Amino acid sequence: MRPHGDQAMSVNVIARKADLTVRLAACAEDIAAAQALRYRVFYEELAARPDEAACLARRDQDRFDLVCDHLLVVRPQRGDDDPDAVCLSDGTLVGTYRLLRQDIAEAGPGFYTQDEFDIAPLVARHANFRFLELGRSCVLAPYRTRPVVELLWQGIWNYVRGHRLDVMIGCASLEGTNPATHAAALSFLARHCAAEGDWQVHAHEHRRIAMDRLGAEEVDPRLAVKSLPPLIKGYLRLGAQIGDGAVIDCQFNTIDVLIVLPVSAIDRRYFNHFGQPDETGLSR
Repeated sequence: MRPHGDQAMSVNVIARKADLTVRLAACAEDIAAAQALRYRVFYEELAARPDEAACLARRDQDRFDLVCDHLLVVRPQRGDDDPDAVCLSDGTLVGTYRLLRQDIAEAGPGFYTQDEFDIAPLVARHANFRFLELGRSCVLAPYRTRPVVELLWQGIWNYVRGHRLDVMIGCASLEGTNPATHAAALSFLARHCAAEGDWQVHAHEHRRIAMDRLGAEEVDPRLAVKSLPPLIKGYLRLGAQIGDGAVIDCQFNTIDVLIVLPVSAIDRRYFNHFGQPDETGLSR
């Protein structure tokens, strides 16, 4: 299968940390491995509900996979002693992230996120910006740590700089489908992290659930932040904003919120660590 985007980007390592490497999928076998890892995490660990095709193939796959780029987090050991390991030619896959650029989306299936959130007006309001949709974040449990989240971010950031993208959007998930379980976290996000002005985005009304569920006096911000998944905390540290309303995804057993992260809003102190916006180097 032909990689998407700049050919040099599709074959190069784009980030490294300790013994882990982030690279882009370069062939159909790499994408199949990403789908297999997603199945293992989403359906076997996190109680998502696979359809018959997913059960038979033991892969999480949809029509967007063939047009997206896929970030792969690889450790050098192949893990052949683990029957459940997802092996690649250069090691074992421990994490993946799906990337869909605006030009690819508009030439094909559109944005996946549009099914839950009405992002079309947001994109139209910023017609001079180039958007990147982030989705299908998936990391094996032993690797769900801040260093690995930072490695994923480094890979995404290098991709953003390489393609000169302006805005990142995508759904981020809280586990389970009972809003009461995440009432404090959702209320904190709605009250302190809401997208404003022309960055506002709303969940589709027929799917929307309210996020501001508790009074201010009922929410301890410190505990609310602590309860958030590492990925959402990472986005917030960078300067991300949150769309209005959440969506229950019964198939994936999650409550989804929308992340909106303009490059111009990123806290500039992080550029000293991850690289300046105008740098285009793709390996560290």
